Amino acid sequence: MGLVDFSRFPRRSVLCIDVKSFFASVEAVRRGLDPLEAYIVVVSDVRRAGAIVLASSPRVKLEYNIKTGNRLFEIPKHSPIMVVEPNMALYINVNQAIQNIFRRFVTDEDLHVYSIDESILDVTASRNLFGSAEVIAAAILKIVKDELGLIVTVGIGDNPLLAKLALDNEAKKRPPWIAKWTYEMVPETVWKIQPLTAFWGISRGYDQKLKRMGIYTIEGLAHANPLWLQKTLGVIGVQLYYHAWGLDASIISQKERSKRKSYSKNQILMRDYDVKEEILMIIKEMVGDVCTRLRKHQEKCQEVYLKIGYSDRNFKLGFTARIKLIRPEHATDIISEAARQEFSKRWQGEPVRSVNVTAGKIVSEGHEQLELFFEGEEKNHAIDRVVDDLRKRFGKKMIFYAGSMAGGTFLERADYVGGHKGKSE
Repeated sequence: MGLVDFSRFPRRSVLCIDVKSFFASVEAVRRGLDPLEAYIVVVSDVRRAGAIVLASSPRVKLEYNIKTGNRLFEIPKHSPIMVVEPNMALYINVNQAIQNIFRRFVTDEDLHVYSIDESILDVTASRNLFGSAEVIAAAILKIVKDELGLIVTVGIGDNPLLAKLALDNEAKKRPPWIAKWTYEMVPETVWKIQPLTAFWGISRGYDQKLKRMGIYTIEGLAHANPLWLQKTLGVIGVQLYYHAWGLDASIISQKERSKRKSYSKNQILMRDYDVKEEILMIIKEMVGDVCTRLRKHQEKCQEVYLKIGYSDRNFKLGFTARIKLIRPEHATDIISEAARQEFSKRWQGEPVRSVNVTAGKIVSEGHEQLELFFEGEEKNHAIDRVVDDLRKRFGKKMIFYAGSMAGGTFLERADYVGGHKGKSE
């Protein structure tokens, strides 16, 4: 352990907390069932055989091996499994209730919401009031269970990375749902994580690259030459080296806000799309969603990214196109036409399964430079403002593209929250 100096890195008391099978557990509790014993699967759309499993209860994972990413048709027909659609509005409300429990132990600056079901808490300053990190973790676990009926799992570490690794590789797997990893424990914990893809931050792509370099374990990564890693993998190589030693210099209260602002819309389609007109309509709908958000915040974008993902059955993964606009813009027709043209240039009939539209280089409306020859485009802006107003007053379905009725997904998504159904059943 003499290759690194741990004293040069922060030693905090950090908790990484995850709600066990969050969506499925919330659905179990609302039905008066024990989250650990219930047979529940949350599916994006119960009407479609190819719908994606968003969450499954621990029992379903254990006995049927049905997990997030599986499809509805893979769930056994004759089984005790209850298939339900998501209620995102409910999940958001429960998440807020959980965050409020966390705030009983830490201030907002020491709380980082990692995802809808996972958060990181720095309890270093809280120990004088509530006791050790282990005592605080046990208290949070009990309060969440008593007040909300949910099971949380807690990883404790000297920094956020160790807390996350402890959570994913030990705390989540068995009672008492709490695990602590420190710098001194790195050889018997961090270095034992297998396979490489089970280590936070190592994707399948980097797994293959590391193996081509002769690195097959986290311990091997920790003892590789960092200069060689940087030369071969770039900056990520050095980052992986430090992570392999359990090192992370970040402190939650000192987190920086992203300097780059963007607006994004992502959609995983419920089937393969291979009809060009249908794909172009989906792109137009999604650009419309992004442009609505730009106009709502009185902003415009200077560039757009269109990312297309092909079906897993296809050899190609897809493509990402960067579209530079002539000037800052938020008009749906102008931006969607640019995106549709870019798609048409690159697409060769491959089955499309995912679409992402991102508006970048955001500027305020007031910062744009007026140009003499663009005055005619005010008509587009006026139409957009009318559409925005009608949808705000009467709902999203008040006005839509005719093509949305044949191949588009706008009407299906109109009542969704976070990409899924948001209203109570």
